[in-house]
Amino acid sequence: MPAIKPIAPFSTSARTDEQLVLALQQGDRQAFAELYDRYWADLFQLAARKLASPELAEELVQDLFISLWQRRETLVITQVNRYLFSALKFSVIDHIRTQQVHERFVDHYLTITSPTTEPEDALALQDLTRSIEQGLQTLPSTTQQVFRLSRFEHLTIPEIAARLGVSEKVVEYHLGNALRAMRRHLRTYGVALAVWWAW
Repeated sequence: MPAIKPIAPFSTSARTDEQLVLALQQGDRQAFAELYDRYWADLFQLAARKLASPELAEELVQDLFISLWQRRETLVITQVNRYLFSALKFSVIDHIRTQQVHERFVDHYLTITSPTTEPEDALALQDLTRSIEQGLQTLPSTTQQVFRLSRFEHLTIPEIAARLGVSEKVVEYHLGNALRAMRRHLRTYGVALAVWWAW
């Protein structure tokens, strides 16, 4: 199903939610479209408030409706409103928890600078360092410099600003961009990092 920008519902169907669900379970695409039109905007607004990201909110709501269609024959829904908003709530919570765990992993690895005496850890650290360096090479030079000063030399934002002769806001901008970029880059290493952490 293609991404659809959030719009105000425009369905004029006289069918109740219960009637639409029964039709949906029989594969009625029009019933699905009517439910989509009826609830999309409110679901999107709720997700956008909780996540502070319209793009992510749109993605989660899209996924919710895709799941609704794919599971239409087996779902037991007594109240559509309650079902959709509850499902979205759990989806948002799951995303936040997953993101928090991932960021804790990445933040830990982004601050490692000293060698370890364990051979397995040493190899993992080498792989991680190589990956970080590869990711850094994709960033603008100033962003790289800010990241290295922050994560490798452990300078504070005011100290970096003084070192580079720029404002603290500029440092925060580059550091934020660097961390987001590195987290995206290291996401493909998530499984290996988690295993290493658990070990």
